[in-house]
This record gives sequence, C-alpha cells and structure tokens, in this order.
Amino acid sequence: MKILDCERVLDGGKRNRCVVLPANVPMVADSLKRKNQNWIARANSANDLIIQVGDSSFHLHKLAMVSRSEYLNRLVFKKRSNIEENTSTIEIDNIPGGRKTFELVIKFCYGWKFDMTPSNIASLYCAANFLEMSEDIEKENLISKTESFLTFLMLSSWKDTFRILKSCESISHWAKELQLVKRCSETIAWKACAIEPNNPKLEDVSLLRIDYFIEVIQSMKIRGMKAEIVGSCIENWTIKWFSNVTLGLNRNVTDKHTGNQLIQLHKVSTECLIKMLPTEENSVSCNFLLHLLKAGMMLKINHELLCVLERRVVSMLEKCCVQDLLVKNQGDHKDSLYDVDVVIVVLQCYVLGMSSDSAAKVHTVGRLVDGYLSQVARDQMLKVESFKLLVEVLPQNARECDDNLYKVIDMYLKAHPYLTEEDRENVCSILEYHRLSQEARQHVMKNDRLPLKLSTGFVLLEQVSMSWTVASKGSNYQRTKTQTSMRVSKDFENIQMSQEIKVMRKDVEMMKSQLLELNTCKTKLQKQMKICTR
Repeated sequence: MKILDCERVLDGGKRNRCVVLPANVPMVADSLKRKNQNWIARANSANDLIIQVGDSSFHLHKLAMVSRSEYLNRLVFKKRSNIEENTSTIEIDNIPGGRKTFELVIKFCYGWKFDMTPSNIASLYCAANFLEMSEDIEKENLISKTESFLTFLMLSSWKDTFRILKSCESISHWAKELQLVKRCSETIAWKACAIEPNNPKLEDVSLLRIDYFIEVIQSMKIRGMKAEIVGSCIENWTIKWFSNVTLGLNRNVTDKHTGNQLIQLHKVSTECLIKMLPTEENSVSCNFLLHLLKAGMMLKINHELLCVLERRVVSMLEKCCVQDLLVKNQGDHKDSLYDVDVVIVVLQCYVLGMSSDSAAKVHTVGRLVDGYLSQVARDQMLKVESFKLLVEVLPQNARECDDNLYKVIDMYLKAHPYLTEEDRENVCSILEYHRLSQEARQHVMKNDRLPLKLSTGFVLLEQVSMSWTVASKGSNYQRTKTQTSMRVSKDFENIQMSQEIKVMRKDVEMMKSQLLELNTCKTKLQKQMKICTR
C-alpha cells in the first residue's frame, strides 16, 4: 500500500485526509465508467462479475474483487456450477455506506487512488469488515488501512473524532457492532477531561444524537469528569435539541403517525436525560431541572422519574432565586408567559416534607414564593385558578405575616380589572385580618379593587378592634387607679365595667347595622349593573 499524500492540520483548518494507492493488485483496469445505473470497470479482459448494490449494478472482474474479499470469494465460488459460469451475479443490499462506499472499495481493489477522510472513514471501515478484507487473505488490505487512519484521526483531532461519530449515524448498527461508537466516545471523554470547563469545544458534544450522546456522557463519568461539567453538557444538549420544540409536536406535523413517533422519541430522550443526571449538589441548575420536569409532565414520562426531579428541585429551593423558577411557555398565545403549573407541582411536593424543616428555612421558601408571585401576577393571561393555587399552596406558617401576599393579590387584581365579583372573592379568600399589619389593613379598607365583602369585613373588624382597645385601656386605667387609691370601692369598679360592656355592645350593634346597609346597597348596585348591561 502506497501512501501518496497524508495531511494533518489543526482543527478549524483543512480537514485531515489520506490519499492511498494499493500496490500489487492482480488486475488493472483503466477506468470505472457510469451508464445510467450501471458502473463498468474497463480493462483488457471482459467483465465476469456483476454486483448489485441497491439499484446500481457494478460490472467488475472476479480476480480483482475476490482476491481482496473473503466474503465475495465465498459467494462467487460457493457452488461448483458458479465456477463454470462465465459471469456471476451477486446482490448485496446491506453493505455499510451503500453505493458510494462500495465505489471506494472497488477503487481499492483495482489499485486506483482514492481519498480517505473523516467523513467516509467510518463507512469504509465498516464495509471492509463486512466484506472481510483482512490481512488473512491479502497483506495491506483495507481493514488494516482504515484502522490505521481511524486511530490517527482520533488521536490527532478533536473535530475529526466528532465528524467520524456523526458519520456513524447512517451505519449505526455496524458502527456499534465494531465498537466504533465506543472508541470515539472514549476518545472524546479522554480529551474532554484535559480541557477547561468553559472551553467552547465542549459545545460539540451537544451536536450528537441521543444514543451517541449517552455513550459520551457515560464515558465521561467513567473517566471521573467533574459533575458540573457533565451537568453542563447535558444542559447544552437539551437546550440544543429541545429549544425549538413546543412538545405539542403534532401541531406542526400533518402525519399523525410521524407526530406520535416524534413524541415517543422525545419521551425516551427525556427519560434517558433524567437517568444520566449527575447526583452531586450544584451539578445542574434548578431552572434546567424545572424545564426538564415540564417536558416530562407534558410527555407523560415514567412517574418515578418525575418524582425524582420534583424531589431534586425541592432540595434546592432554599438556595434558589426568583429567576430560577421562571419557566417560559413556548406554546399557544393564549398561554401565560410563564408555566406556573410546574412550580405548583414542586411546591406541593415541598409541603409534603416541610414539617422537618426549621422555621427559618420555611420562611426562606415563603419569601421565594412571594417574589415569584410578584413576577407572574402582572401576566394578563394567568388564569384565576392557577393564581389561586399558587397563592394557597404554602401553609400560613411559611410567612411571618401576609403583607407581601396581599401586595401580589392586589397586583393580580390590577392586571385583571375585568374579573367578576365572584372571582375576586375567590382570589382574596386567603386574606385574613389578623395576618396583616396595620398599614396593610388601612390599605385594604380603602382599596376599591378588592371585593366589597372583604373591605366591609375589614372595616367591621377594625372598629371592633378599636373598641376593644379603648375598653382595654379604660380597664387598665381603672386598675391602676384602684391600686393607688384605696378609697375607691369594689362595687364602683363593677359598675364601671358593666357600663363599658354596654358601650361595646352598642358599638357592635351599630356596626352590624352599618354592614347590613352596605350589603343592601351592594345588592341594589348589582341589580342596576345587570339592567345597564342588557
């Protein structure tokens, strides 16, 4: 085997290639001419071998082909009758690389020079093995030549290794059978362990299809690559392959069968990604896990894997910021800007196990949720049901007071001015007088966006509270006076207390009357509005 030209260049420049010229060929042909779907090797002797590859016919010579291929040797001389025939016809439908690769094999067998490149070396190597072109039948045969160039490319070039792996996609069965995928994956992992975490080269890993990507990630883990680098590779791959997919895949696919196949592919891919995730802390971001959880929920993946994701996000909530919880919707324009349902699922999971957390940890999550609520409350497309679930998902002890909760509810009402009175009452049902500061209570009583029932209720409770405060101060004053002046009789104290109670009862009755009048007024206004809207 003569090597006429073998180049090696740096990544990003001209690709590696090797021009080879086989030596000591038993037959020399002038050329390989094409006529329609027929390929004819021109030589001094007549063609005596026809090999059918797909819809192409190659008119060749037995001596040139069988002297290099044990496989063809067996087929041509399988039966004695074949020896007596002038021309033998063979059909090969499953040769790796198909017609184009077989052309290169023919050139090798006839001694014509040809190029081995990163793009064709995998299929040529697999075809050589398929045709059994080993050293046992002829020295410097095609298997050994392709093996040498493969090794050279893998050791010398990061980019070429990826080109080889990418080219294996069309011959995946043979590439895996001959360990080509495994070798490329191990080479990539070996080189990846030696480069910096933020090196742009790592982005090349995201170009691989899912099965080859899994091979590379597994090889990286075996080699002990840092968990955060493995995690970033998984994140980059997911963003690359899922970024333009709304996961309502059959929206853009007219063929239902094709749409179902795509959904199944993404379902399997998502499950594989979850299983591959490194378990180390901070190896993947909370936001990425939420996106993965959203995809899993829409694709209805294995329930146990969904639970794994939920628990993992829960364990990260204390260290999260609001931005970590923002998962954008990519679908219909009727959807809210952010997917709050996936956050609700995580918070429901958190509540189930929060009893073991300290008050400080629970309050941290409470502040996080209030911050998230302030971010999504202004979204005009956010449905009442979703907002209410989000508002009520945490128990009362997750907040020291509900002032922030009141603020986000007010934001939501301001962004949704056309809500019915019933919807507004539904949204505000969580607000309680004793859970708000005095400043917040005053704001509630003046806020015309709130349902009338809530505002009047707060007014009533405020007046009762003020009456009790006045009575309490009067009692304290009387007790102090009794202690300092022994001349005041006990009977006088009892009379004084009785008078105070009567005053308080009178105040309460007056407030009940005011509340009844307000409700009557409200009913009249609602009737008038119905008449006006007819």
